[in-house]
Amino acid sequence: MPKQFVIQVANKPGEMARLAEQLAARGVDLRAIGGGGLGETGHFIMTTADDDGAREVLEAGGWTFLEGESLLAEVDDRPGGMARLARELSDAGVNVLGHLFIGRWSDRATFAFVVDDPDKARPILERR
Repeated sequence: MPKQFVIQVANKPGEMARLAEQLAARGVDLRAIGGGGLGETGHFIMTTADDDGAREVLEAGGWTFLEGESLLAEVDDRPGGMARLARELSDAGVNVLGHLFIGRWSDRATFAFVVDDPDKARPILERR
């Protein structure tokens, strides 16, 4: 199963460059990356073409991260689409640890989610 990584970083200039350079030096190709920051803390969420290589880079670099199964889901591309999905996951007791926007086709948007309980989330995300 493909993995998704959530990496905690200091919210300061250069963190994305440092991570991207380390991944590139190991030959790890990024498939998708997103992130954000508030105050002193930031995060990146990414999928790669080489999960084992990415994990080795993150461990060797001393990054604080988690990894989980990347679960794909299509969401109605209209107001309330994500709200309905988020509510279903919440009601099932599933915590979303990260998600990435993958693309939009017609009236659907595709996201990759990493959650604390993939077994509970999978049926919800797959029936979309």
